Amino acid sequence: MTRPSLVVIGVEGLPEIVAGARLGELLAATAPLEAGDVVVVTQKIVSKAEDRVVAVDPSDPGAKRRLAESEATRVLRRRGDLVITETRHGFVCANSGVDVSNVEAGSAVLLPVDPDRSARGIRDAVRALRGVEVGVVISDTFGRAWRRGLVDVAIGCAGIAAVVDLRGTLDGSGRMLAATEMCVADEIAAAAELVMGKSAHVPVAIVRGVDRAWLRESSVAAEIIRPYGEDLFR
Repeated sequence: MTRPSLVVIGVEGLPEIVAGARLGELLAATAPLEAGDVVVVTQKIVSKAEDRVVAVDPSDPGAKRRLAESEATRVLRRRGDLVITETRHGFVCANSGVDVSNVEAGSAVLLPVDPDRSARGIRDAVRALRGVEVGVVISDTFGRAWRRGLVDVAIGCAGIAAVVDLRGTLDGSGRMLAATEMCVADEIAAAAELVMGKSAHVPVAIVRGVDRAWLRESSVAAEIIRPYGEDLFR
């Protein structure tokens, strides 16, 4: 029996992304894509392509905080300059995802307006130009309550399941699973980050070998957000 395996490939050689860049066309032309691959694209280059870069005064210590608050629907916690917010997308994260790393001084990168739509646009362009079916995940770096360290998660997806519901199936011992839902989009995003890193300037990775049953025509990362009725902490 052949053991399942994954291969994660960093995509290098992409040009500097600027407003108006067509990411789907760039990836179709440069990435070594195969049918069934999942392409993970960092939020930062998606936001740059969609002109979600704004000016922020680097000499004003409160400028980033005010920008984060303006991008939020609710502020959940504060500690010094750090704010934990809920964004318009429903994400709960630090500073509304506003990012000032790896950009020019005086600039900040905001989250895409609709990351699921961004993922669909990339997938559709690859399909049209390369004739291959791929999944697309838009990833961003989030902290996690009660755990130290950062990890990349999915904020948008297309062509790949966000959550796989295993409830009602049997585990390896033949017991019925009652509560298991796998966030495969987050798992794929985290795997891709291992080759992209935070300073390697590799903003795209290909994850090859995912279960073909996870490839879906219709999928959105919005499915990952826990509904208020199930949320014990807000």
